[in-house]
Amino acid sequence: MVVYAQGALCRRLARGSVPRDGRVRVTGLPRSMDPGSLRVRVVGAGGVRVTEARVDVEAEPLDSRPIGELRREVERLRDAREALQARRTRRLGLVDEVAALRPVPPPRGDEDPHRRTPVDAWLALAGFVDERLTVLHSRLREVEEELGQVEHELGIASDRLARASTDAPASRTDTTLCAVVTLTGSSDTHVEVEVEYGVPGAVWVPAYRLTHRRGGNDGRLLMRAAVAQRTGEDWTGVRVSLATADLRRRTDVPRLRSIRIGREQPAPPSSGWREPPRGLLDLFGGYDAAGPRPRVGGSAVAVPVAAAPEAPAPESVPPPPPSVAGYGYGPPPGALPPPGGVPAGPEEAMPGYSASGHPHSPAHGKSRARRTGAPPAAPRPMAPAAPGRAAPPPAAAPQAVPAPSPTPVTGPPRPSGAELDYAALVLEGPDGEPERRGRLFPDSALDPVAAEHRRRAETVTALPLPGNAVRPRESAGSFDHRYEAAARADIPSDGTWHTITVGEVSVGLRTEYLCVPSVEQAVYTTLVLSNATGQALLAGPLEVTADGHFLLTTSLPTLAPGGVRRVGLGTDEAIGVTRRTTLRESTAGLRNNVTVLDHGVHVELANRLPVPVTVEVRERVPVTSDADVRIEEKAGWEAPAAGTDPDQHAPGTRLWRVEIPAHATSALDGGYVIRIPAGKALTGGNRRS
Repeated sequence: MVVYAQGALCRRLARGSVPRDGRVRVTGLPRSMDPGSLRVRVVGAGGVRVTEARVDVEAEPLDSRPIGELRREVERLRDAREALQARRTRRLGLVDEVAALRPVPPPRGDEDPHRRTPVDAWLALAGFVDERLTVLHSRLREVEEELGQVEHELGIASDRLARASTDAPASRTDTTLCAVVTLTGSSDTHVEVEVEYGVPGAVWVPAYRLTHRRGGNDGRLLMRAAVAQRTGEDWTGVRVSLATADLRRRTDVPRLRSIRIGREQPAPPSSGWREPPRGLLDLFGGYDAAGPRPRVGGSAVAVPVAAAPEAPAPESVPPPPPSVAGYGYGPPPGALPPPGGVPAGPEEAMPGYSASGHPHSPAHGKSRARRTGAPPAAPRPMAPAAPGRAAPPPAAAPQAVPAPSPTPVTGPPRPSGAELDYAALVLEGPDGEPERRGRLFPDSALDPVAAEHRRRAETVTALPLPGNAVRPRESAGSFDHRYEAAARADIPSDGTWHTITVGEVSVGLRTEYLCVPSVEQAVYTTLVLSNATGQALLAGPLEVTADGHFLLTTSLPTLAPGGVRRVGLGTDEAIGVTRRTTLRESTAGLRNNVTVLDHGVHVELANRLPVPVTVEVRERVPVTSDADVRIEEKAGWEAPAAGTDPDQHAPGTRLWRVEIPAHATSALDGGYVIRIPAGKALTGGNRRS
C-alpha cells in the first residue's frame, strides 16, 4: 500500500495456474475504487501477458459467508430489547387491571331496606389487591432492570459497530468488485498477477520519537506515522509506503501538435473507429413490426417507427459523412458506398453523439417526442426541382425561428477517449433512440452505490489531527518524498488514527544549554538536530526521552537533507543560575565634565547533573549612535560570530560559553563603562535602567 497525502494506491498479488480459457477473476476489490485506476501485469512469467483487464460488479448474498460478531450481537440485543419491552407492556397492563378492582354493591330496589356492607368483604378485597400488586410490581421492577441492562449493552454494541471497520457490509446483500483478467500464453503455467488500483479515503501524518542521554552527542530518532483509512477494506499484514505527493495530480505529458507550412495533408484516420455495418436498420424491422410493447405498470409504451424520407436523386445529394459514434464491426473507413448508389438512411448517416446532442437536430426532436409521449412530426414533402434550378425550400411556420445550420465536420472522425474505452461501451437496445439502436456508446450512468462509498471514504480527510501534527503537503513544500515502512502493519478501515513504525533515522545530535539571566534566571535545553540522510524529515510531533524518562512532546520543524534545526525542550531544573549587578557612578575629566557609569555583571552557574555541560550565557550591552557617548566593555565575553542570523541576536548581544563539570559551579564576571559628557547627561531619574 502506498499512502499518499490523500488517497492510496493498493497492489495485490495473486498466484495460480493459467486456466485453459485464460480468464482469471480477482475478487474482493473495494466499492470505493477509483474508476479507471485498474492496472494488471504479470510478474516474472515468460510467455504470458495480459491482453484485457476490466472491472465487474457482482452481487453476493451475505448468508453464504459469516456475518461479523458485532452485527450479530447488535441484532441479538435488539431482539432481546423488543421481547423485554413486550413483557413490560403486559406487566403494566396487569397492574392497571388489578389496581382498577373496586367493590360493587348489589342493586337495591326502591322499596328494599338499607343493608349494611360487610366490612370483612371490603378488607378481603383490599388485601387481595395489595398482595397481587406487590407481586406484580416486583416482577415489573425485575423486567425494567433487565430492560435497562439490555439497553445499556445495546448502546455499547451499537457504538462499537459504528466505530468498527467498514470492511464489513451494511446489508444482507452486498455488491463487490472483481477484476476480470485475460491472459494469453501456455495454459497450466504457474504465474503471479499483480493487480493495482487506487482508492480514496486514506491520509497520514508523520510523528517522531527521540531517545538520547543527557549531555551526550548521539541519539536515536524513530520515525512513525499516524495513518487513517476508510477505504472499505482492512489492510492486514501489508507493507506500507508513505508518500507526500498528490495522487490526483496529473502526470501525463501534454501533446504538442506540429504546425506545417505547405500543401494541406489529410489527417490520419483514427485507429479505433469503424463504420457501422450495412443493413443496421433492417435488424430491428421485425421488432418494430410487432407493434407496441405490452403494458408495464398500467401504461403502454409505444416504440415510434421513424419514417424513412424519400430518397432524392443521387446526383443532387452528396454522400453522407461516416458516423463517428458507431463502433460496430464493419468495413474500415473509405469503404465503397451501398450498391445502387442509394445513400444510407438517416440512422446510418447521422453521427451518434452529434445528432443526439444538438438541440436543432432531427434526432433531438425525436428524443423530445419520445420523452413527452407525442408522436414525431412527419417531414414535409419536397417538390422536385426543375432542371438547372435548386429545389424550393419547404414552407415554414409563421412564427418559426430559422435554426442555424451546424458546421459540417470534415475529415475522418476523431472519437474521444471515452468512446475508445471499449470495456465501458454499452450496446443500445431496440428501445433506445432510433439513431442509437444497435450501436456502442459510452455508459454515462452513475453508480450510486460506488458514489456513496467514495463519499463515505472521503470523510476521513476531515479527521482532527493529532497534537502538533502537520499535513504532509504543507510541510513538504514543492518537493515530494517517499518513506518505506520497515515492517508489515495492520490498519483496519475504521476511520481512526493508527500509529505504525516507519524506521530509525540517523541524525546528528548535540545538546546545548542557553541562559539569558537578565530576562529570566533559568537555563533552557536545546537540541541541535542535523539531517545526514537523503530524505527530508517533515514537521510533526516529537516525543523526547532522556535517560529512559519521558520529558515532553514538542514540535519538530521540517528538516531538509543536510539541514540543521534547533528544538527547544524547556527549562532544566538541574542547572541553577544567579545574576547580580553593580553600578558605580563617578565623574572624570579636567573639570569633571564627564559622567562615568561603571556597570558590573556577576553570574554564577551550578551544574547538578552527573555529566559535564556547556552553557551559553547571553548578556546585552548598550548601543549608542552618538559619537560623544562612549561605551567601554570589560573582558570576559565575546560578540556573536560573523555570518550568524541577525534576527537571532539583538544588537549589543554578548556571549559566554563555559563548560561546567559534573556537580560543580562556575562564576562569570563582566561589565561595561558608559562615559557621557556633562552636557548630555540626565539630571535625576533612574539611571540604572
